[in-house]
Amino acid sequence: MKFIGIILILFGLVDLVGSYSGFDVWGESIGIQLPEIIWRFSAYIELGLGYFLFKTGSSS
Repeated sequence: MKFIGIILILFGLVDLVGSYSGFDVWGESIGIQLPEIIWRFSAYIELGLGYFLFKTGSSS
């Protein structure tokens, strides 16, 4: 659980930095076109979910 959380946090950071530099991780790298409302917040969703999984894995 902790490992998956770390992976999601790292992916969220790449997504966040990429969105500010004009690189679309989901569309260009993975090939998935996200709806605009989800695309705007995808990095924050990934970071939050990764943090949650990391904290859940730490407590067990």
